[in-house]
Amino acid sequence: MAHRPPVIVATLVAAAFFAATATFAQRAAPSCRDDAMLVFDASGSMAGTDFNNPPTPRIAKVKQALAKALPQVAAARNIGLIDYGPGPANQCNNIDLLLRPAPYAAEQIMNEIDKLIPAGRTPLTAAVREAAHVLQFPEKPGVVVLLTDGEETCGGDPCKMGQSLRSQGENLTVHVIGYRMRDTATATGYLQSRCLAESTGGLYISVETTDQLIEALNKMLGCPAVSALPQSPWRH
Repeated sequence: MAHRPPVIVATLVAAAFFAATATFAQRAAPSCRDDAMLVFDASGSMAGTDFNNPPTPRIAKVKQALAKALPQVAAARNIGLIDYGPGPANQCNNIDLLLRPAPYAAEQIMNEIDKLIPAGRTPLTAAVREAAHVLQFPEKPGVVVLLTDGEETCGGDPCKMGQSLRSQGENLTVHVIGYRMRDTATATGYLQSRCLAESTGGLYISVETTDQLIEALNKMLGCPAVSALPQSPWRH
């Protein structure tokens, strides 16, 4: 049996490795391009200023982070928007579908978020359930990112709802970003939000600053395979 020179063997091994890597990347790419829904907490607590000097509402800082993060992540996948909170006082059905998943949706999403004035309660469980419905789960895969600064205040159970979603299928991932929740949420609220994420294979990330929020959004919605794609030209 003829022996191949070491250089040729090494070349063949390297070629096989890169071929396998390319095949894996092709299989993995769709998962980071699944349609996504951003569930945005615009409840009354988002008007809080956290004793900043000068006073700056929480929602203003969240808007700053989204304006920086969305153009990049929106190049990777279709993204839609649901908000909850604003509307008739003390009602738990103030959940609005503002945008279905759309390509290069950063500008559309920011246009909607810029209009929001924080008010109302926190029906986050029902809002996430509505996001799953918009994503046509369980027929289609999808990602939900819940951005909240508080806990459920409308009687829902985020943990049980997450477990229910997982029992229906494994193709929906719910991530939760807890923005400065240590100041507003009880331990129960934190644990429920974390359970919601972990029950669906998602991440729970607690953030305190704008930069941390940007990093969390990139981690949950970004797609390294398409990070170099052109971004929709709009304000930066």
